[in-house]
Amino acid sequence: MIEIKNVSKRFGDIEAVSNVSLTWKDNNVFGLLGTNGAGKSTLLRMMAGVLAPDGGEILIDGENVWDNPEAKRKIFYISDDQFFFPHTTAEKMAEVYGVYYPEFDRRRFRKFLLRFGLDGERKIQTYSKGMKKQLSLILGLCANVPYLLCDETFDGLDPVMRQGIKGILAREIDEKGLTPVIASHNLRELEDICDHIGLLHRGGVLLSKDLEDLKWNLHKIQCVLPEEMDGGLKASLDILTMERRGKLLTLTVRGGEEEILAKIGELQPAFMEVLPLSLEEIFISETEVVGYDIKNIIF
Repeated sequence: MIEIKNVSKRFGDIEAVSNVSLTWKDNNVFGLLGTNGAGKSTLLRMMAGVLAPDGGEILIDGENVWDNPEAKRKIFYISDDQFFFPHTTAEKMAEVYGVYYPEFDRRRFRKFLLRFGLDGERKIQTYSKGMKKQLSLILGLCANVPYLLCDETFDGLDPVMRQGIKGILAREIDEKGLTPVIASHNLRELEDICDHIGLLHRGGVLLSKDLEDLKWNLHKIQCVLPEEMDGGLKASLDILTMERRGKLLTLTVRGGEEEILAKIGELQPAFMEVLPLSLEEIFISETEVVGYDIKNIIF
């Protein structure tokens, strides 16, 4: 388990992370959202033990990660701007990581290189940005650690490769109990992989919830009702958004699905159905409740 307790970090006059507290379960994918400058990378570096927090603490399985080599061996950090030794090859980098991670699987590493079409003897400086991202992920998976910290992992990858990597992560979670933390500024990249979402804004946590909890009490309903019925709907339902096109009404409503459908049904609509909510729609609704417009934060 990773526990972040009242963590803060300043760089001169800039407060990059402000009193952040987060906890997430093992074997789940945690999505860390926020614009550039929201504090995602700084928080990940502190989780990896690269930076020391100015206040608070970060615990990995109950141990403080800062200045603790044993705790750090449980984490592999993939930064947005990956570092590789100059003029080195993928095989040489695997050698280096094998020193720091005793469980590093060289045989599996070579299998992944073949699968991704990467030449292990080619100098990494000649790789494209996407190839470097792939290599970083392969190194992280083959380190056989329980926690994988990914900063903008999908940035620079084509859609096919992106989906392939998501599939690999899903298998690692199922077979090896991996717990990935994926930081991104793009909400849509995380929609089909994350179990829990945290939203950072200006160094603080704006929202942190399980996706199932977010979806459980929020519903999108489409129905056909005359305009004069709008007042009755607003009086009986907790409506977050309402869009009308002629007699076709689309609502985002908070509450239990059965109760919502029953109340709309009392008005005898000519047509009614429940539509799936996208993660984007859920976040827009949730952040508006606490006084923010996520469209101006993320998109």
